Amino acid sequence: MLNLDALAAQPELPGDAVMLRQLDASYLDGVWQSLHDPETARYTGTHATFTREQVERFLAARPAATDRADWAVTRAADGAFLGEVVLQELDASNESMSLRIALGGPHVFGRGYGTEATRLVLDFAFESVGLHRVGLEVFDFNTRAQRVYEKCGFVREGVLRDALLWNGTRHDTVVMSILSTDCRFP
Repeated sequence: MLNLDALAAQPELPGDAVMLRQLDASYLDGVWQSLHDPETARYTGTHATFTREQVERFLAARPAATDRADWAVTRAADGAFLGEVVLQELDASNESMSLRIALGGPHVFGRGYGTEATRLVLDFAFESVGLHRVGLEVFDFNTRAQRVYEKCGFVREGVLRDALLWNGTRHDTVVMSILSTDCRFP
């Protein structure tokens, strides 16, 4: 049985290195900077451009969402904005959602922040919300993220061939998921 009240309440999720906090307009500067980082754009496949006002409106609406959860990934030691992690695309009938994470550039990559944020969200998804499945998509060139997801228990399900065209080169999208019955964090 899903607990959609837990999803709507979206509590802070504390970890050792990161603290996940409700994403809102107070994180505008960090999100804006992430949206303009070329590596982050490539890893997320973001072709779109946004105005600062569009981003601010989007962020201001996050706390009112009841069918998704958007967190700012912040460094536990000092509260610095590191990126965002999202549970989205609620399919209540099938007890399923998708995960999306975007860290804010090379200065935060490779430090374990993404692994810990992913683990915190999975614990919340399975233990508090009662989901059965969490899925994600990751581009073939993002092998670091694929290793993180595998470390957290995600299983590769398949490939969407040539799903991304980036700077004239086509890339596959790797589809992965983890089930509530799978071994997490093997």
